[in-house]
Amino acid sequence: MDLGRPPLARFPSGDFLLSHRPISFDDLRQATAKVGDFGGDNRAGISRTLHRISAIRNRQGDIVGLTCRVGRAVPGSANLLQDLVKDGGSLLLIGPPGVGKTTVIREIARMLADDYDKRVMIVDTSNEIGGDGDIPHPGIGNARRLQVPNQEMQHKVLIEAVENHMPQAIVIDEIGTKLEAMAASTIAQRGIQLVASAHGLTIENLTMNPSLDMLVGGIQSVTLGDEEASRRRVQKTVLERKGPSTFAYAVEIVSKTELRVHRSLEATVDALLAGRMPNVEIRKLGSTGSVQQEVSVQKDQFRRGPYEIASQFEVASLSNARTSLDSAFNIDSANGHIENSNVSEAGFNLYAYGKQQQQSTKPLVSNKLGIGRAETHKISKPIHGSATWIANFHAPVHG
Repeated sequence: MDLGRPPLARFPSGDFLLSHRPISFDDLRQATAKVGDFGGDNRAGISRTLHRISAIRNRQGDIVGLTCRVGRAVPGSANLLQDLVKDGGSLLLIGPPGVGKTTVIREIARMLADDYDKRVMIVDTSNEIGGDGDIPHPGIGNARRLQVPNQEMQHKVLIEAVENHMPQAIVIDEIGTKLEAMAASTIAQRGIQLVASAHGLTIENLTMNPSLDMLVGGIQSVTLGDEEASRRRVQKTVLERKGPSTFAYAVEIVSKTELRVHRSLEATVDALLAGRMPNVEIRKLGSTGSVQQEVSVQKDQFRRGPYEIASQFEVASLSNARTSLDSAFNIDSANGHIENSNVSEAGFNLYAYGKQQQQSTKPLVSNKLGIGRAETHKISKPIHGSATWIANFHAPVHG
């Protein structure tokens, strides 16, 4: 609702016009009179509900717009993560705004308290997990919550929850500052299960965020000796993880029905800093409620022209990429011939992450693959000192 404009309802599929009449000051005053007081973050709520109302103010402090977000508790929204929650390790959820992080975290808090009988404390900064008012929403089950007077005190309330209330698990909706990241690290070191979220599309976003990289162990620059740099085939200055990660697991929320699970956050960060693609477990919720799981490195890691290679293979480094390609194309390693006679020429692309241009093609240029031409093109800016290259090949493949 914006002053002088028609009100809109926004859905993932698009906007819906609620009325052709523009919003007036009287409309805004009538709406704000039915909600609680706005805090320093310009947010308010409706008691014992999960709805949130955010205000837009002009220079004089008058409200000239409202954003009303409908909140719902969705039972079963964390079923894809039930094994990780039960395991007891700390869990970090990553995703852009609006993807459903708060909904999943609320359900995890309920699961920990009701299904696994743990003492759960929720640090509810904006009252989005437990709802507005002094009586929390039933969607959190038997979990208890601490309200935060203002966002700047969130890190202090986190420590207060540990020292005063003897929790076995602490749930926090969003970690966004270095002080909050430090408090989270302190909690994890005390052996308390921590469930939290952070804004970002991928884990790599956190490694490049100086305020939040502590959540993944911290990032430091290391200078290697000539021999070690040559052995690793990297530059002399590389980035490495500084210490242990605050969280055992990390989950990238792609959509409400698809998650990317990293069962070892430390291994994922190490792989990203080394320029490799990490192992990831993709979990999807089927139309019937069934859970579909698949282990993959990167769906688009290998391509040939407009067609994707049907098999997915895990390539830890370019040195064994040729072996994987031999298997995919059914090449006899002994004589260098393709066993199936139904063969045609086709092109495919190899994406080499974190490697130098010369290293991208050299291990794969082989007579037995029948590669007549190999070209490399830089397709991204360097990430952690290493660029991403695409190598175009022409090789015999199955018809």
